[in-house]
Amino acid sequence: MTDHDSYNDDDIAEILQETRTIALVGASPKADRPSFGVMQYLLSRGYTVIPVNPGQAGKEILGQKVYARLADIPDEIDMIDVFRAPEFLGEVVAEALALKSRPQVIWGQLSVRDDIAVEPAEAAGIKVVMDRCPAIEIPRLGL
Repeated sequence: MTDHDSYNDDDIAEILQETRTIALVGASPKADRPSFGVMQYLLSRGYTVIPVNPGQAGKEILGQKVYARLADIPDEIDMIDVFRAPEFLGEVVAEALALKSRPQVIWGQLSVRDDIAVEPAEAAGIKVVMDRCPAIEIPRLGL
């Protein structure tokens, strides 16, 4: 099992440099929500960000079409960025494992951590980062 108490900066940098397409689970159209700000930041850094939120499906957030579920996304995704409560992380992992083309990374946002829930993803070779934010890590690492 991976040590999720600390991550190697080089590993985080490699993930963020290799990632191009991010499914943002729990995306919100509300500008005051952290997921909105992070999505805006990632788009500004050149990432393709696909919002996932069943309540917003078919609408747009920041000009990007919203999908209800990961399985509805027609494109391959490199990373799933999770803005849901930790108790939903297992559902996200199960959805990710059911995809034809699995992501390389599942990333739990700040306070999103459940070491048991991510074990099946890690066993399947998916990298997992939890309780971190790419919008904090990118400038911290000078990427």
